[in-house]
Amino acid sequence: MSRQSALARLQDLAQDQWGLITRRQLASCGIGETTLERLSSPGGALERVARGVYRLAVAPVPDHMDLRAAWLQLAPATAAWNRTADQGVVSHRSAAAIYGLGHLPADCHEFTIPRRRQSRRSDVRIHTRGLAQEEWITLRGLPVTRPSRIASDLLGEHEDPEAVARLIADSIRPVYDYPGTFADQLAPHAARFGLRKGDGVGLLGWLLGLTGDPDAERWMAEARAQADRRRVGTSR
Repeated sequence: MSRQSALARLQDLAQDQWGLITRRQLASCGIGETTLERLSSPGGALERVARGVYRLAVAPVPDHMDLRAAWLQLAPATAAWNRTADQGVVSHRSAAAIYGLGHLPADCHEFTIPRRRQSRRSDVRIHTRGLAQEEWITLRGLPVTRPSRIASDLLGEHEDPEAVARLIADSIRPVYDYPGTFADQLAPHAARFGLRKGDGVGLLGWLLGLTGDPDAERWMAEARAQADRRRVGTSR
């Protein structure tokens, strides 16, 4: 394959993957090892950014590039736009970092996958859990858990409650998520904090109390109203 032809195919593959492309994707398009070695040599068209993941040298460096490369490694043969949640959703601290929420450092790349698997990378952590459709969204081209799911996941990992509380407040204010949705997701953790089992509204109130946020009462009124509407709906 000529250099010009290889570059054209590289650009087609990488344009919707933030300028990134995997070795498996290159191979599936007929770009062999010899061509890849030439393209990824110093001064070449490709820059290696992770094991089996390359960036087009002419493409802008994407935000969270290391996280994006780690996500591509989870299903290296599948194009980003063809993936499903079963192939990995950014979660926990990594998801908070994508949103820009809270202040917990994302010192490793965290993903949630429904089936147990391991990564060879010491800086990748994989959580095993099924996710409902409403628990994640596509954000900046990546599948990312919603803030209410992030908060629940972080409490499940015994993160500092004050840090989780700040993340919740930071999420509700710009309407990245809703008080009632947080209450629903927090409900399984209520008993651990000395509250009635399943009392997500109570746990949300306790957490927001840690923040001292002046809008906490208004948000709690929204959460209680949603809980009341649900009770009325189920009693009919």
